[in-house]
Amino acid sequence: MMLPNPRLQQSSGRRALGSRPVLLAAAASLAIGGLGAAAIDAITPGSAWAQGTPGLVEFRWDNSKDYRRLYFFITDTARLKRSEYYLLLRPKDRKTAILKLSVVVPQNFDVKISPQDVQLCYMKEGGMMSRTGCKEKIPATVEISKDGRSIDIFPDRPVPDNRTIGVYMNIFNPFNIGMYQFNALAQAPGDVPFAGYLGSWLIQIDPTN
Repeated sequence: MMLPNPRLQQSSGRRALGSRPVLLAAAASLAIGGLGAAAIDAITPGSAWAQGTPGLVEFRWDNSKDYRRLYFFITDTARLKRSEYYLLLRPKDRKTAILKLSVVVPQNFDVKISPQDVQLCYMKEGGMMSRTGCKEKIPATVEISKDGRSIDIFPDRPVPDNRTIGVYMNIFNPFNIGMYQFNALAQAPGDVPFAGYLGSWLIQIDPTN
């Protein structure tokens, strides 16, 4: 099983994502030694549980110093199954409001994603007795890069940092099983037009039952 390497790239949306030196610095911070092993070792029986069906899975992670693992929820992990993805950003995951949010899609995540499949929401974070869900849709424009490797989301107004938000996607899972690392980049309001790394969602796709 191969873990995709983190990859940061400049987005191709309506607004500039950032300067090359800043993005290179962000990429360097991701390319730390032992990243793949640390991410795989984090998946233990205590870090995931099923809710209702075997395909209904939530993952919770502990943050490390240089690699920020984010909380997510998907309704089905089996390959080629239609699944709802909830990629969450909690208040502790960011320090500023968000003017633009970009999700970097792994190169080998061979799934066609269209803007109609994606929403930005205020999220309800699930637990043992309730399921994660979208509480309120945040008005935003969604753009997908031509190569499908970047999802750029432009909220109509900056999203404050005091509520849990998330990217909701209703898509089919890829054919290939394995782990897929989605990276979150955010641009804060202000005069500096670059996006900073917020963390990563490491999603595992399983064989069909």
